[in-house]
Amino acid sequence: MKTIINIKTDKQVKENAQKVAADLGLTLSAVINASLKQFIRSKEVYFSAIPRMTPELEELIGSVKKDYVLGKNISPVFSSAKEALDYLNS
Repeated sequence: MKTIINIKTDKQVKENAQKVAADLGLTLSAVINASLKQFIRSKEVYFSAIPRMTPELEELIGSVKKDYVLGKNISPVFSSAKEALDYLNS
C-alpha cells in the first residue's frame, strides 16, 4: 500500500533535486524512498557543517602530494617580486 508524504521545500531545491535525480535515471520519489529506507536500516541521520571533498578534489590533492614528494612542479622561494617575475619569464 502506498501513502503520500507532504513536505515543504524551496521551489529551487525541488527543481534542482529533480534534475539531479533525472540525470541519474531516477525520480525524486525514488530518491526520497531510498533515503527513507536507508534511515530505517541505519537508524541514523548524518548532518555536517563541514564540506566534504569531491572524489575529483581528493584525486587532485593526491596528485599534488605525489608531485611535492617527488619535488616536481614546485617553484623556489622568492625574496622579492622581481625574483618571482624573473623566474616566471625564464
